[in-house]
Amino acid sequence: MQVSNLFDLSGKVAVVTGGGGVLGGAIAEGLGAAGAAVAIADLFPDPAKAVAQRICDAGGKARGYFMDAFKKETIQTCCDAVLADFGSIDILVNAVGGNMKGATTSPEQSFFDIPAEAMQKVVDLNLIGGAVVPSQVFIQAMLKNPEGGSIINVSSMNAFRPLTRIPGYSAAKAAVSNFTQWLAVHLAQEYSPRLRVNAIAPGFFLTEQNRFLLTDEKTGEPTPRGKTIIAHTPMGRYGAPEDLIGTVIWLASDASRFVTGIVTPVDGGFSAFSGV
Repeated sequence: MQVSNLFDLSGKVAVVTGGGGVLGGAIAEGLGAAGAAVAIADLFPDPAKAVAQRICDAGGKARGYFMDAFKKETIQTCCDAVLADFGSIDILVNAVGGNMKGATTSPEQSFFDIPAEAMQKVVDLNLIGGAVVPSQVFIQAMLKNPEGGSIINVSSMNAFRPLTRIPGYSAAKAAVSNFTQWLAVHLAQEYSPRLRVNAIAPGFFLTEQNRFLLTDEKTGEPTPRGKTIIAHTPMGRYGAPEDLIGTVIWLASDASRFVTGIVTPVDGGFSAFSGV
């Protein structure tokens, strides 16, 4: 095998759930640039279509699809539509996820006041709707592939060490990492060793979900929490969405064909730094 072909995704079909978001969109565009046809599945059709259009404008192939991570029937409908349009599914990136203020401690809300419903919603969004159910649906289509396929979940730094204030999100992402390992073993032993399951664990990227924690809403300056994060990130900055692309392409391609069951940090060194 030529090294130059290891990262080539030409002829592959990738599904990116949550692909209309900032991080999911960057991943989708990166997969398209590597040669994959990309199905962008999202709750919001307009952002999904916008990402698909950018991929097409760059010479790639993509379409946007509606999918509600909380409703399995919409995931199945999306899967059926992708198969009708592209014929197969080779890569699945589960990028649905996020946090919410209701499951976050603050001066106004102690841990003891967090509603169980808010905790449940964050766990459902990141674990059940964000990883488990889409895997149940899309992987059934991937079982037919003679060359197998690659499933990539999106975990978090919170899965390595839980951060203060976000108990629901931290617990959910830890569960995503555990599920990634479990599913990797299950698929390899019960179905095909060519079906690989891995995850990326992004460090700190500014998104709409965490902006209220990391920047002052009035001034735009870093909050004390934001300053602490940068001080504990050896590379000295937040991640940019495109920083995820190389790792995802590696995990999606033949370059990682003997890699399964791992969670790869993309964090600017945060997980390696003891603080001193």
